[in-house]
Amino acid sequence: MLQFGIDLGGTKTEIIVLNDKGDELLRERAPTPSTSYPAIVDTICSLVEQARDRFSQPYTLGIGIPGALSYQTGLVKNANTVCLIGNDLKGDIERRLNHPIVIANDADCLALSEATDGAGAGYPTVFAVIIGTGCGGGWVVNGQLISGPNAIAGEWGHNPLPWRDDGDSEAECYCGQKGCLETLLSGTGFRRQALVETGIDRTSVEWNRLYEAGDPVAIRVFERYHSRIARALASVINLMDPHAIVLGGGASNMTSIYQNVPALLPQWVFSDTVETPLLRSVHGDSSGVRGAAWLGSQQASKQ
Repeated sequence: MLQFGIDLGGTKTEIIVLNDKGDELLRERAPTPSTSYPAIVDTICSLVEQARDRFSQPYTLGIGIPGALSYQTGLVKNANTVCLIGNDLKGDIERRLNHPIVIANDADCLALSEATDGAGAGYPTVFAVIIGTGCGGGWVVNGQLISGPNAIAGEWGHNPLPWRDDGDSEAECYCGQKGCLETLLSGTGFRRQALVETGIDRTSVEWNRLYEAGDPVAIRVFERYHSRIARALASVINLMDPHAIVLGGGASNMTSIYQNVPALLPQWVFSDTVETPLLRSVHGDSSGVRGAAWLGSQQASKQ
């Protein structure tokens, strides 16, 4: 049986098709119409329908989204693509495709993928985070994704930054709180904070290019950013003590994170040493879609 996976991102929606050995047979992308719920449903279903017609074989389908399904209502909650919130995404897609699906948080999908055969493979416990359009997290123990009664396990991005200083502004978050990690560490959060600190509006990619060129303003921007990541991850280590932390999402491609953040962690980790490796995802921005495909297959095997 083929394994279809969908990763619904803030800017792109990706489909992957794997065979029963995990070999990639297809991977395609389409822009995400992030402000229109009906258009999102249509984009997802169109990608699946095209793949279904191409292969004409039985398949399972898992979908990773930037949010979660409420156990109480079955509707989408906690999504930074806010037009999803309160909608019956699972039901709407199943009715159009006439096919069962499983939906999970996109960071959970990343975590499962990287813990299985990615950067976290072989570690007993793995905490994986997405630092991209938003900030999410997933928690895998002995190869199994951890979930709790509120469907929020690993929701790292909606905690406040610990050990705050005067430079850490408390921007409003879409969740209704102020000062969430997502408003500081995501790609959009990085840009906003850099603008507050310097008065200059640049993307994280532009800032990173200047940092690597030795620009003194960019160096100061990144010193503060590295400190924020270190403080945020130190709280995770203090709470869960994972054997490995894996970073995914666009911002995780900045090599300075891996060069500088590990040396900062001992300031805040409650231990004499910090042995937790900080790893870049092996499968990059395809980790989420691979994990979604596996989740769909795992769910089908349990039925």
